[in-house]
Amino acid sequence: MRQKFIENGYEIVEFEEKADIYIINTCTVTNMSDRKSRQIIRRVKDINKSAILAVTGCYAQVAKDELDKIEDIDVVIGNIEKKDVVKTVENFIKTNKKENIVSDIMKEKYVVEFEVAAYTEKTRAVVKVQDGCDRFCSYCIIPYARGRVRSRSVQEIINEITEISKQGIKEVVITGIHIASYGKDFKEDIGLIDLLKEINKIEGIKRIRLGSIEPTLIDEKFIKELVKLEKICDHFHLSLQSGCDETLKRMNRRYTTKEFENCTNLIKNNYPNVALTTDIIVGFPGETKKEFLETYQYLDKIDFYKMHIFKYSPRKGTKAALMENQIDGNTKELRSNKLLELSNKKEIEHNKKYIEKVVSVLLEEREGEFIKGHTTNYINVYVKTDKKGIENEIVDVKIKDTYKDGLTGEIESM
Repeated sequence: MRQKFIENGYEIVEFEEKADIYIINTCTVTNMSDRKSRQIIRRVKDINKSAILAVTGCYAQVAKDELDKIEDIDVVIGNIEKKDVVKTVENFIKTNKKENIVSDIMKEKYVVEFEVAAYTEKTRAVVKVQDGCDRFCSYCIIPYARGRVRSRSVQEIINEITEISKQGIKEVVITGIHIASYGKDFKEDIGLIDLLKEINKIEGIKRIRLGSIEPTLIDEKFIKELVKLEKICDHFHLSLQSGCDETLKRMNRRYTTKEFENCTNLIKNNYPNVALTTDIIVGFPGETKKEFLETYQYLDKIDFYKMHIFKYSPRKGTKAALMENQIDGNTKELRSNKLLELSNKKEIEHNKKYIEKVVSVLLEEREGEFIKGHTTNYINVYVKTDKKGIENEIVDVKIKDTYKDGLTGEIESM
């Protein structure tokens, strides 16, 4: 959306600066995110009472009637209608008539595209290959906000990444709401591995990084094909949510801890330096001390590099919000802190293994006297150098020590 406005001659300013138009792209994954979205909406008019305020994103999608009642909002725009955000805002400028443009996303059959180049950072491009989710986990509102699974065509994605490679970008991140479901909606027998094989052929792209993937995607057939693709990064974010089978059942996660462990073993056996990361929800309704302990011990055994810990937050409109035995805030806080301690311990242990080893680093941005980059398995590496213009270079770095949230070392070769 930002790029779309720039292309139409608008100047982008920081949020706290006075602007004529504010676009609030909301999240609705928890009740807390709804509340934060409303807080930001209220702040806009404090900055500029006469500003035009458009609200879009997932909260707008699922709560259009609620937002319509907020006097300060001029335009409510659904996720499908985002692509026309500039036109919609300009129409409001002409008519001064409040609009609520949110269609039924559950009926949408195609990924809605912006007619702009992919959003890119300086050294990495984020490429969305699908939208929507059909899993309906008991705690999650996302299927209602993003609709059913819709996949972009292989050719469309290849064309986009080919253009990205021409910009000199060396790394692409393959993302979506549920990328394990890529191709599920096609008549042809095409899945994520088929797409990755085609991306791997694109000249100029050196690294292919996968976004969050469902563990059920990883089986022997998939990993056998994946390991042949030399550009795939050895970092996998597998969304676990709980290390207890009973909790997983209540979450409607559709796999067991044994199946998840088999998946991680498959990956470790084929990628010796792999970094596995995950998401965990603590304090899910009905989570007993025993269930939490099972989760803790399981996470310790799987040996993740990092764990993103979330305290369960009831989301109106989901089954979990209506479940009995909701966990109190203090218990969630204690359990969250315990898992964060474990995550930090694991991260330090993993990082120490690289001291005196040589790793390949994509240099990305300067931070004071350092230039920061990432290894293929997504470990932060800080290199002290005064060399200019080496951002976006892939270099060999000899690791000397742990540093901040990663490692520090010296460039061996470029």
